[in-house]
Parts: sequence; C-alpha cells; structure tokens
Amino acid sequence: WDFAVNFFVALFALIDPVGNVPVFAASTVGASGRQRAQIALCVSLFVMGFLIFFYFSGLSLLTFFGISMPAFRIAGGVILFLLGLKMVNDDFTAGFSGVVDEPGDGSTFVRRHIERMIVPFAMPLLIGPGAISTVIIYASQAKEFGLSGAAVGVGVIATVSAATLLSFLATPLISRLFGKIGLSVVVRVLGLILCAMAVQFLISGFADATRGFIRHDAAMPYPN
Repeated sequence: WDFAVNFFVALFALIDPVGNVPVFAASTVGASGRQRAQIALCVSLFVMGFLIFFYFSGLSLLTFFGISMPAFRIAGGVILFLLGLKMVNDDFTAGFSGVVDEPGDGSTFVRRHIERMIVPFAMPLLIGPGAISTVIIYASQAKEFGLSGAAVGVGVIATVSAATLLSFLATPLISRLFGKIGLSVVVRVLGLILCAMAVQFLISGFADATRGFIRHDAAMPYPN
C-alpha cells in the first residue's frame, strides 16, 4: 500500500491534471459538452495506455533506440518550450480555434482536435520526461512484489488517468469561472511557467549528460 500511495502521489503531481484544466479549456474552445467529453476521454485513455506501455517496456525501449534519459529530457524540454511560447503569444488557442471553422460533422471535429492535442498537450505536457522516468523507477521497485506489483502499478496509472478525465470534465465550470479574458490571461501565465519548466528540463538534461558543466544546485534546485 505504501508503494501504491507513493506512486499515485508522485504521478499525479507530475501530470497535474487540475493545473492543466485551463490549458484544456483553452484548447477546446467552441466544442460542445459532448465533444469536449469525448476529447477528454481520448486524451485520458492515451495517457493511461502510454504510461502502461512505459511501465512494462521502459528503459528497454529507450535502449533499443539508443536514447538516454537525459536526451529524452532535453527533447521534451525543447518541445515544451515551443509550446510555452505559443501559449504566451496566444498562438496555442488560435491553432485550435481554426478547427471550429473547418467543415465536417461532430466526429470530424473531435478527431481533428485529438490529432492536434496528442502532441504537445498529451505528450510532453501531461506525459513528460518526469512522468515517464517516474513510471520506470516505480516499475523497477514493483518487481519485488511480483505479479501483484505489476497489477498495483497498472491500477495506480488507471486511477491517475481517471482523475485526469474527471478534471477535464470540469472544464465548463472553469470556463464560466474565468471567462474568455481570464482564460486567456491564465493560459499566457501558464505558458510562461511552461517555458521556465522547459528550461529546467534542459538544464537537468545537460547536467545528467555532462560532468561539472552545470552546477548541481541549478539542476536540482529543490532536492527532496
């Protein structure tokens, strides 16, 4: 139970579904309640499937492609930085609002939104290098519990994904609370925070890939 609770708290904090609700709300402007629920369900299922995939494959997959975790962290930082710039310049929501004007039925609207949200919203915004590395670390710890450890790990990932779905389903309440102008301000502020997070990813990645190139207190400013 200690393993399950610690895994859940760490993974939930890294994915931060509640903190990403304003971004989800801004990226689904113009969607009906049913369409937004379908998009939230697909994104949550993608998060669950991808994390379970890394839970069982993990380092083997990165090793197969010859990719180190620092390199993955640096790549994720670059993508997050580009996403943060779009959010600061308000280009992020504009890219999704264009889907509203495109012809097509409701299923086409949902499909196009999902295609645009898998990258970079689902990954690396929700599933970043930190979440993936955390899943891999806890998967190695679960080996001592055998089959029950694997089942508990999958259950934790499914629970976090369900919490992500519930958070995104509360988007209408968040949208009414902030309004269009307030939502735009929140997205811009989050974009600035994302840029800072991306720089931190880059610093950590370069620190792990080099020796003495970056100070330890810069790479890990808040050690546990």
